Amino acid sequence: MPTMDDSVSVGVLSLHNSKETKAIVNAVEALGHRGVWLRENNLCVDIEDGVARMEPDVDVVANRLLLSNTEQPCELLGLALSLSRLRPTLNRPENVLTAFHKFATATSLAESEVSLPDATLALDSDRLNDEKAKYGDEVVYKTAIGTHGGGTWKIAADEQVNPRVGDRYAFLQELVERDGDRHRDLRVYIVDGDIVGTMRRYAPENDWRTNVALGGDVEGVDDLPEDAADMALAAADRIGLDYAGVDLVEGHDGWHLLEVNPTAGFKGLFEATGVSPAPYIAKLAVETAGGEVDDDEVERLAQTLDDSRPADVEANPTPDREEANVIGYTEDVLVSGTSGTERIVAKSDTGASRTSIDTRLAAKIGAGPIKSMTKVKSGSVKSGKARPVVDIVVGVAGDRHTVAASLEDRGHMDYPLLLGRDILQHYQVDVRRRTGEESSSDEE
Repeated sequence: MPTMDDSVSVGVLSLHNSKETKAIVNAVEALGHRGVWLRENNLCVDIEDGVARMEPDVDVVANRLLLSNTEQPCELLGLALSLSRLRPTLNRPENVLTAFHKFATATSLAESEVSLPDATLALDSDRLNDEKAKYGDEVVYKTAIGTHGGGTWKIAADEQVNPRVGDRYAFLQELVERDGDRHRDLRVYIVDGDIVGTMRRYAPENDWRTNVALGGDVEGVDDLPEDAADMALAAADRIGLDYAGVDLVEGHDGWHLLEVNPTAGFKGLFEATGVSPAPYIAKLAVETAGGEVDDDEVERLAQTLDDSRPADVEANPTPDREEANVIGYTEDVLVSGTSGTERIVAKSDTGASRTSIDTRLAAKIGAGPIKSMTKVKSGSVKSGKARPVVDIVVGVAGDRHTVAASLEDRGHMDYPLLLGRDILQHYQVDVRRRTGEESSSDEE
């Protein structure tokens, strides 16, 4: 451990390319210490003669692994757990496991000062559907692991649901609403037991989920109610997170906790409040390693969001793994709704802005309910025709995406699912790569 006068090194563990990772690394550097992005092309742990050696050799690890949208979160948890046995770690993996599993969060906070919406998890389909009646006309149905509003539906009492959506357990949760015109909630960002920023999030048009990633609006909150602040702080403390975005919703009987996010994004918060949590996280990491920072400099740095590429990171940090982000012209995918999951072959179409799903497949998996109508242009109808839009979860190349897909009769086409740019923006498409036999009759 370095002395108080020494510069310390902070490793930010993140295998995805995010503004938050860059901002924390840059903040560490700006505070006079060494920031290191721990990623695929530089991280190595070697055990020889019973001694573990970690490269890069950092003094402390800030865990920013994104678990919720990967198909194999336990692999990443195991990686974080391995490093936490070697170095002091912020957002320890055992606490992150509690936070990113939404029902585990709820059971951990039960019988505490934190108010929770009623919720039911049952592994038997009949039992889960029988329990649905007690929630009234509408109930929230969500996967226990999910992010950016993914795997979350508002369903009617007569809709049937399954205990699982794909490979994820799902549960029922009381719908807490007070504002009938437009759903809203609070995101409270906490670092080291202090609130560094709060924003109010509004659901986008034709939706009720407030996630920024789904297009919701945000505004800063300067007058956070004391009871909401106390609840957010108590939740983060009880779960054991060093930094977290805590989501609260106000009902007629007061505030309720929705979730505690260990890898909450900064973009919307900075847009709404002009405050970046990155320097506060950097300060906590540096001090955990025994270093010192200038508190006035932390406050000054928090007024900007420096998400530029860190100086010691090459432009393409993992050129030998670029293929991992490539999918084919046709691709094996998992598509899920509220009542089932199917493995199918989908076609990639970079010319389509929105993913589309065949009506029969949508009915089979329980896609929906219909949330809006969208105009879809075609070669024969220049003005476009209106199609219903439904929420589905699509598993592609190890990642999960919740998208609002247009519903259409694709019975005369070879592929029941067309991947649009809402999914393809995350990948490179290699048109030479095909899954199975390719038919020449599919023209769209």
